[in-house]
Amino acid sequence: MRGLKQLLERLTYTCLQGSLDREIADIVYDSRKVKEGDLFVCIRGTQVDGHSFAAGAASSGATVLLVEEPVEVPEHVTVIQVADTRYAMACVSAAYFDYPAEKMKIIGITGTKGKTTTTYMVKSILESAGYRVGLIGTIEIIIGKEAIHASHTTPESYLIQEYFAKMVEAGCDTVVMEVSSQGLMMHRTACIPFELGIFTNIEPDHIGPGEHGSFEEYMACKGMLFKQCKKGIVNIDDVHWKTVLQGHTCELETFGFSEDADFRAVDTRLVSRPGYLGIAYQVQGKLAFPVEIDIPGKFSVYNSLTAIAICSHFDVSVEKIQAALKVAKVKGRVEMVKVSDEFTLMIDYAHNAMALQSLLGTLREYHPHRLVSVFGCGGNRSKLRRYEMGEVSGRLADFTIITSDNPRFEEPLDIIADIRTGMDKTDGKFIEIPDRKEAIAYAIRNGQPGDIIVLAGKGHEDYQEIKGVKYPMDERVLIAEILEENKKEQQENR
Repeated sequence: MRGLKQLLERLTYTCLQGSLDREIADIVYDSRKVKEGDLFVCIRGTQVDGHSFAAGAASSGATVLLVEEPVEVPEHVTVIQVADTRYAMACVSAAYFDYPAEKMKIIGITGTKGKTTTTYMVKSILESAGYRVGLIGTIEIIIGKEAIHASHTTPESYLIQEYFAKMVEAGCDTVVMEVSSQGLMMHRTACIPFELGIFTNIEPDHIGPGEHGSFEEYMACKGMLFKQCKKGIVNIDDVHWKTVLQGHTCELETFGFSEDADFRAVDTRLVSRPGYLGIAYQVQGKLAFPVEIDIPGKFSVYNSLTAIAICSHFDVSVEKIQAALKVAKVKGRVEMVKVSDEFTLMIDYAHNAMALQSLLGTLREYHPHRLVSVFGCGGNRSKLRRYEMGEVSGRLADFTIITSDNPRFEEPLDIIADIRTGMDKTDGKFIEIPDRKEAIAYAIRNGQPGDIIVLAGKGHEDYQEIKGVKYPMDERVLIAEILEENKKEQQENR
C-alpha cells in the first residue's frame, strides 16, 4: 500500500473531487484488472479511450482515478486531473515502487538499428568486470537469472518500474535498456533518471498509421531521451545526429569513424574462415586498443564501439572489454550456427527490405562463393514489404530459397507469390519451398565450400503463427534435427 499524496509528490495536478488521504493498493491501466483500493489511470489509446471506462473502474473498486478531463463517478471516488495521464502514470509508478531507478545506473539506448546487439555487448562487458546488470529489450527482460519474454521493445511505464524494483531486489547495480521512439512518445520512460543516453543511428522507419506521422516526428521522439540523461553518447557519422539532439540538456560524447569522434574506429579489416566471420579494428581517441569481434560487418564495429564508449564510464579494464566483446552473442542477430567446416550458416532477424539489404550487402563484402538467402514474409502485413524483400534478395543473393515466415491467416503460397513478384524484377535464381524446415534442410544439404547461408526473418522468435495459433518452431532446433537426420541417412547409406 502507498499513500496517494506520496504517489503524486512529483506531479502537477488538480483534485477534482474526493480526498487525497487514500491508501493505494495498486496502479492499474486496464479496467478489467481493477480491484478494491486501486488507482485507475484513464489513458487515451489509438483505438480506445480509458475515460469511457472510468465509471466501470469505480464500480469495480477503484478509489482513485487519474484523468485528463472530468468524469462522472460517485462522490466517494477521488478524481485527480493531470495534463497527460501517460506521463503521470510513469511518475506515480516510479513513486509506487519507491523510485528504484535512482538506486541503479540506467543506460538507455535509442536508434533505428543496433539497440539490441549493443545492450547485450554492454551487459557482457560490465558483468565481466563484476557489475550486476539488468536488461530490458526487444527479445527479453533479464533480472538476475530470470529471463522474461518481451512483448514490446520498451514496456509500459508501470512494468518498467516493476522490473526496476525486482532488479534492485536481485542486487542489480546497473540496467541497460532499449528505448524505442514509441516508448519515448508515449512517456513510458518518463521520470527515469538516465545516467547515459545513447543514439546509434536513424533512418526513416516506424512511420505510418499508429506509429509516427513523419520522419521529423520520429527524430524528435528519439531526441526526448537527451533531455532526461546526464550524458549523451552519439554516433557522429549519422547525418541526422544534430537534428535528433536539438535542444538536448546533457553533456555529449561522440563515436564513429570520423576523425572528430571521441571514440573512433580505424584500420578496419574483415576476418573470414570457413564457418566463421568477424571483424577487427583499432580503437583510438579517449581509449586506444585493438578489438576483434565474432560478428561480421561494419554495423558490428558501430555496435561494439558504442559499447566501448558506454563502458568507459565504468571501472572496466581494456582486457575485460576485449575479452567480453569476443564472446558477446545475441540470439537471432547475425547468429552463426556451426553446421559445416566448409560453409557458414547464420540466423538473423532481418524481416524488412532495409534490414535484409544491409545484411546481404555486409555479407557480400566477405566475397562468399555463393550468398544464399532463405526467407519468407509475414501474413496479414504489407504486400509492399514482400515485393521489396524479394527484389533485394534477388539483387544481392546468388541464390534465394523462398519459404514461410508467420503466415498468420494467409495462405503461404499466396505470400510466396507476392515475394516472387519482387524476385521477377531481378535476374536472381531462386526456388520455392513453403515448409521452412524443408527449406533450411535444402540449404544445408546443398551448401557448397565458401558459401554463406542466411536464414532471415525469424531471428530470436521460437514459434510460427498459423491461423491464429503459435506453434513451437526454433530454427536452432530445426537445424539440430536436420543435422541428426542427415547423420542417420549417411549411416544407413554406408
